[in-house]
Amino acid sequence: MAGNSYGTLFKITTFGESHGEALGGIIEGCPPGLALDFEAIQAEMQRRKPGQSAIVTQRKEADEVQFLSGIFEGKTTGTPIGFIIPNTNQKSDDYSHIKDNYRPSHADYVYEKKYGIRDYRGGGRSSARETASRVVAGAIAKQVLPTVKINAFVSSVGDIFIDKPYQDLDFSLTESNPVRCPDKATAAKMEEHIKEIRKAGDTVGGTITCVIQNVPIGLGEPVFDKLHAELGKAMLSINAVKGFEYGSGFCGARMKGSEHNDLFNEDGTTKTNLSGGIQGGISNGMDIYFRVAFKPVATLMQKQAVLTNQNTIVELQGKGRHDPCVVPRAVPIVEAMAALVLADFYLLNKTYQK
Repeated sequence: MAGNSYGTLFKITTFGESHGEALGGIIEGCPPGLALDFEAIQAEMQRRKPGQSAIVTQRKEADEVQFLSGIFEGKTTGTPIGFIIPNTNQKSDDYSHIKDNYRPSHADYVYEKKYGIRDYRGGGRSSARETASRVVAGAIAKQVLPTVKINAFVSSVGDIFIDKPYQDLDFSLTESNPVRCPDKATAAKMEEHIKEIRKAGDTVGGTITCVIQNVPIGLGEPVFDKLHAELGKAMLSINAVKGFEYGSGFCGARMKGSEHNDLFNEDGTTKTNLSGGIQGGISNGMDIYFRVAFKPVATLMQKQAVLTNQNTIVELQGKGRHDPCVVPRAVPIVEAMAALVLADFYLLNKTYQK
């Protein structure tokens, strides 16, 4: 099965299924001599783990990372870093009802058609639980880039949006509520909406905005490996993501060039930043900001028509533990993937230096 690795110099390969013995990964290309902050790595895992609040799945997993290689006396050795995350709260029987059924908008049908077999327990490899390994790698990538600040937050849930520009938000408030929205009033509305959706046995989508600051000028490899192209690929590889835009995004299509051009200051910065910190596929030193759209979770606690492996349609209701809205737990995943992209380009850029 291809497609399990990401990166060129700083590279992560992940393995494992939702209800297998463990998830894990191998990180290659991490520079030697890096003194790792293990508490920071575990803190990122706590942000992503299930069961952390009343508005997410109630699966209880400690998500404690066990490092197996590539680290000696707390420092990276430059060799592959192997790690596992044990699954301790599997309830595979919750999924016995879908053994012969394909859930709508899930990967069940296409996985079985492609491989001729599928692990139906929680979606197996297609489960969003796979992203736990990415968060480990992303937490290490952040430590490769200590001066770069990556802040993601929930900017919308359903039709409820933050109505302030990111420059007016206090990112230190993102973790102050279970929705991970840095605007207190908007967060309260989002939380109530998610609870209402959950009571109805339904789900709802949303968006995450990510702001990256203190990015050095020159990251990105035109023409096919532009910085924004890799950020887009990284974000679109996350489960349930349906859209990506950076800078002015789709709103820029409605503007005139005289409105959209970012005019220079004498020091090379720009008066505006509709480019989103990237020009010609290369970082220009301004803030990089982008938005990621997540669809509603496909598993509903309502009856739906499903396709069976006998090509018949039957009615089925979801069971088990599922998120009514995925975006609060996806915030650290977005940050992790952004960190992986930047760490890879940062190391690539160092190859040009003499």
